[in-house]
Amino acid sequence: MVHFDCHAHVYEKITATPGARYVPKSPAPLEVWKNNLSEHGFTGGVIVQVSFLGTDNSELCSALSKLDKTRFAGVGVVDLDVDDAELDQLVTAGIRGIRWNLVRGKAVPDVTQPVVQAFFQKLRARGLHLEVHLEGPRLAPHLSSLIDQGINLVIDHYGLPSDPRPDADPFINAVKVLPTRCNLYLKFAAHYRTNFSVTPHAKALLDLLDDNRVVWGSDWPHTQHEASTRYTDTFQAFPQARDFLDSTAAEALYGISIE
Repeated sequence: MVHFDCHAHVYEKITATPGARYVPKSPAPLEVWKNNLSEHGFTGGVIVQVSFLGTDNSELCSALSKLDKTRFAGVGVVDLDVDDAELDQLVTAGIRGIRWNLVRGKAVPDVTQPVVQAFFQKLRARGLHLEVHLEGPRLAPHLSSLIDQGINLVIDHYGLPSDPRPDADPFINAVKVLPTRCNLYLKFAAHYRTNFSVTPHAKALLDLLDDNRVVWGSDWPHTQHEASTRYTDTFQAFPQARDFLDSTAAEALYGISIE
């Protein structure tokens, strides 16, 4: 069974960074998310930095300060040239991974560049993973180089598949030819961000990945889809959930565990 909601956004106020592509109308309070967890029998979860706050992780860190760090963690957003002191502060706050939100044409960092290699070294030194949010066709050609950086790699939102047929999907085919998948993880979250059913893709990925390499997330409060999505809908859209075990992956990525 699923024990954790490994992808949610929490913010008590809305102060968008300049150029934010989407700004919600209402806050997403921590207490509301905690109530959702309780109502669905989840024991903990992961708060992911929301895009409209950019690299200002203060709302995220504030929420984490109110939570039990054995059951909750965070994924932050930083600049590539982030300094050691800032990263150390985030780790102390409970952040266990860094996210690259690269959808809608944002450039994919060149892993051969010194600043990117220095960034990866900082992640390795702290045991942080990299979470990538990028459309499957754009992600596919970069997957092999990203998997080769000596860190755990988490792919967001089912890999944002682009083809209704899993056997024709660029991302899934890129996973198939990887020489190793031992540090590749998938986050099954936000099925509604793809305009066809991702149930076959979830099955195909579960068949391809090493054991215990998938976590589930609600994507609450479902930004850009608030009016059409309920918390319960996101869980029911994952038909494998009843037989799905997330505890090993959640502990490996986030250091959170079942009480």
